[in-house]
Amino acid sequence: MLDAVGTAIACGKLPPGTVLRLEELQQNHGASRTVAREVVRALEAMRLTTSKRRVGITVRDCADWNHYDPRLIRWQLDGEQRPVALRNLMELRWAVEPSAARFAAIRATPEERGRLRALGARLEVTAHARDLHTFLGHDIAFHHLVLAASGNPMFTQLSAVVAEVLTGRTEHGLMPPEPQPEAVALHLEVARAIDGADADRAERAMRDIMVQARDEVAQQFE
Repeated sequence: MLDAVGTAIACGKLPPGTVLRLEELQQNHGASRTVAREVVRALEAMRLTTSKRRVGITVRDCADWNHYDPRLIRWQLDGEQRPVALRNLMELRWAVEPSAARFAAIRATPEERGRLRALGARLEVTAHARDLHTFLGHDIAFHHLVLAASGNPMFTQLSAVVAEVLTGRTEHGLMPPEPQPEAVALHLEVARAIDGADADRAERAMRDIMVQARDEVAQQFE
């Protein structure tokens, strides 16, 4: 029920200003009053709706939404607004991840540097094997580790956002059957640069990953 209502809001089928009634939600989704209330609480926690007595449950303006919530990102990527959502997410990654790689090169622990090297090697192996599912898991872990190794907890909390972007690209067929060798090589370059404490090189390589990913996604919507 949460996915159904959330997707309808995220994709514009229930536009801002729409008033929902708890009883109608129950009937439309065959849910108990308790479940319907829990769904409404979840939507309010994401700032998608607000509730007032004698008014009902009102869909809020999209400017008020918690755009960092992974569930909202998933719903947006599932709908017709996917190109816009991907553009916004790519711009966020462009702004954050190269800087995270720079700080990781300065602050990463020896253990983190070793784990990045290992993840880079796993990405290379699974890419050649065309094992997109396993590749995705390693890719999510790689980008999470770069964000965490930056030593900035605000960067680290964006890991769930990045994971949804990477998952969405794979699940919606926006990844080639075999990940691009250039992209894999750039991940290895990031790992080597961070391992060698070369901040400029790490930032540059991660920015190149963002450019490659942006161009790859853009080709899908030409």
